[in-house]
Amino acid sequence: MKLLHQPEKLPLDFWRSLRYYNFYRLLQATLFVLLGGAFGSKLALNPEQLLLFFSAAVIYLTSVLMSFIFLRLDRHRFIWQLSWQVGGDILAVSVFSYLNGGIVSNIGLLLLISLAAAGLVSRGKITLFFAALASLATLFVHTFGVLYSNADDSKFVQVGLLCMAYFAVAWMAQNLAKHAVDSQQLAARRGLDLLSLSEASRLVMRDMQDGVLVIDAQGVIVQMNPNAMRMLQHPAASGELLSEVFPMLFGQYALWKYSGQVSNDTVQLDVGVQVRLRLVAVQRDAEHGVVIFLEDMQRVQAQAQQIKLAALGRLTANIAHEVRNPLSAISYATELLQEDALTPTQQRLLQMVLDNTQRINQIVSDVMQLNRRDRVRAEEIALADFLADLRDEFNQAEHLAAGVLVLEINAPVAEHLMVQFDRDQLRQVLWNLMLNGLRHGHAQPASLLLRAEWREDRVQLFVEDDGAGVAVAHQARLFEPFFTTAEQGTGLGLYIAKELCAANGAELLYAPRVTQLGASFGIIFAEVRHDGNKISQ
Repeated sequence: MKLLHQPEKLPLDFWRSLRYYNFYRLLQATLFVLLGGAFGSKLALNPEQLLLFFSAAVIYLTSVLMSFIFLRLDRHRFIWQLSWQVGGDILAVSVFSYLNGGIVSNIGLLLLISLAAAGLVSRGKITLFFAALASLATLFVHTFGVLYSNADDSKFVQVGLLCMAYFAVAWMAQNLAKHAVDSQQLAARRGLDLLSLSEASRLVMRDMQDGVLVIDAQGVIVQMNPNAMRMLQHPAASGELLSEVFPMLFGQYALWKYSGQVSNDTVQLDVGVQVRLRLVAVQRDAEHGVVIFLEDMQRVQAQAQQIKLAALGRLTANIAHEVRNPLSAISYATELLQEDALTPTQQRLLQMVLDNTQRINQIVSDVMQLNRRDRVRAEEIALADFLADLRDEFNQAEHLAAGVLVLEINAPVAEHLMVQFDRDQLRQVLWNLMLNGLRHGHAQPASLLLRAEWREDRVQLFVEDDGAGVAVAHQARLFEPFFTTAEQGTGLGLYIAKELCAANGAELLYAPRVTQLGASFGIIFAEVRHDGNKISQ
């Protein structure tokens, strides 16, 4: 009986089922009122019984209407309301059965529907209790009829069978309700699992480095992740035909669907992006859709470059120890020999040995700088102050006359022009570029220009000289390792500078001067802050 006193907070579908059950009761009560009022003469009842029948039908209908009011006002005592309604049905059907001759009227069969509905509505709770009440009411009605209304006492067998039917229907309804509850809980768990898997799939697709397109059997795009939108330069195209939106991809998809393979793993898309295609059927065949993976070859090449740099860094660390010790010994021995009285030819040969050992040592030092690419400690740098200090330091180190190196800042608020870069690496890059400019320039006033400016919401820094510039034939190979046009150069300076810029999210490029002679190297910073406001590129 604990359930009868339990103010449960149940889901809305319980109350919805109870409301549907009340609509059935309303239909049943209305039918009894019509039978008593409009067809009373055909019920074979005497006037007194007919009046009782109609009065009971009206009371039953009133009780049902009141149940709708209670349903609206009270949403806490579900079991109490269900018990009130089922109890009212048992009482009303028992009265109608007695007034119509008892068991022979078969009105008691209506309780089978009420018990089944009560079991399903309550999800199996106290259903057998309702069956017991209905059985007791049926036995009481027939016993009362036998004692006071000359009912046939041989009908107790039918009464017993009807009571057994009550319990059978109640037991079946209870088990069906239990199975329905288990199925509902299982469906809820599966729904949560599907939601979790769907969310996990969404997160995986969102964060995947590769582009992903999901195509159904009709060639309609079902889903595409942000990287696919970026590679294809197209917003979300869900619901559109692949053939209309991406004809190049559709051609590869049609070929794969027909032959099981694409014409070429690496293809050039319509928008100019080179990707590697991989198509996977959702199931064993393509009849249920296909997943197209787009692997950005630029990213693959960048990863390969990272691996090569890491391997080169480990190699150069070993080379430094293995090469520098013999070089130091050769250099020291050469210097000792130079102190002796030698002929001019011997002195020249020894100087050649010394120069070349120093050149090899410089090459090793330059190669060792590649290790620094993976050790970036970026910080916010006030560019105007940094360049002013660098100019003074460079002038002093290279013994430049005043005015040879000119610093020019073109920005709305120069003191708030900020860049994100490793300070030591930025100094190394600029020093290398200024040395190149000084070497190829004329060392005259304003021969070397260090210019910073704010253009297209980004900080751009240029190192310009008044030399002959870089020949067109050499411009494509400027940043290749070991490429140099100078006799004493190692060919690693510009390559290392470009790698250090890339490690800091910037870009180093060569920009020929249009109106003047000379070369111009520019650094385009990827993340800047201007006038206190950070701008992410």
